[in-house]
Amino acid sequence: MTRYILKRLLGMLVVIFLVLTIAFVMVRLAPGDPAALMLGPDATAEDAAQLRARLGLDRPIIVQYLAFVSNAVQGDLGTSLFFQQPVTTVLAGRAEPTIFLSLFSLIIALVIATPIGIYAAYRRGSFLDQAAITTAMLAASIPSFWTGLMFQRYLATDLGWFPASGYGGPEAGFLDRMGYLILPSIVLGIVNSALILRFTRASMLDILGEDYVRTARSKGMGEARVVLRHALKNAAIPIITVVGLTFALLVSGAVVTERVFNIPGMGNLVVSAVLRRDYPVIQGTLIVVASLYVLINLITDLLYLLVDKRVKY
Repeated sequence: MTRYILKRLLGMLVVIFLVLTIAFVMVRLAPGDPAALMLGPDATAEDAAQLRARLGLDRPIIVQYLAFVSNAVQGDLGTSLFFQQPVTTVLAGRAEPTIFLSLFSLIIALVIATPIGIYAAYRRGSFLDQAAITTAMLAASIPSFWTGLMFQRYLATDLGWFPASGYGGPEAGFLDRMGYLILPSIVLGIVNSALILRFTRASMLDILGEDYVRTARSKGMGEARVVLRHALKNAAIPIITVVGLTFALLVSGAVVTERVFNIPGMGNLVVSAVLRRDYPVIQGTLIVVASLYVLINLITDLLYLLVDKRVKY
């Protein structure tokens, strides 16, 4: 186990280094001059050149790259060109809404998808099974921004059940801020429940056809015990895999929902950084998201041991 974890950690470092390099190259290939954007349309070429020199953007690319790698290894992701703060500080200030939005969305997706997927597999071919599959396909097909706008229009604006947008004022307490995440979490939860529902149903269908399930039934064991204790336990590994993948995608892909609901999270931050050509923030965000992604994959693999002791690494 220790050897496996060390190998995975080494692989994580390689992935993060590749992401670091790709991020550095890609942001500099994008058109646009950060200095010109910061100074505005009235700035002269001389002013822009002086600002580039002050920001270190006039140095050769290889020198900028080596400095970036050297600093990143020490945990320094640079200083934001627009916020004039360390990138780690900027990201830390935007991490809370993104993390909680992802967690709440995952919980809602599990609450929706797991029981429906189990029941659909148990009642294979029934009207409810077909309705569940159709609804899952529909939820996966509708763009999240459209769902968000519809929910925002009717549930927030017309009915007033939820805040329409934002994340509370500067003096808002923790619970008040979490209240602003309920509606966007429902939107993301519904959209992402489709994949979990389909995997849960497919995995349960495979297990319910196994010989040991029929044996348990022949011994007079109750259906609830057969389905929940024997079948679900053995179907859990594919479900855990898709849940881990869903959470990683939520953390890295909540950009559209954050924009629709004006949530000051990491997704909203990186969109603004791209428009401003804030290289350090773009690079830092990509590195953090990639690190979270590979860490979630590692945790997912280790969770297999909790549900199936036969798994060996």
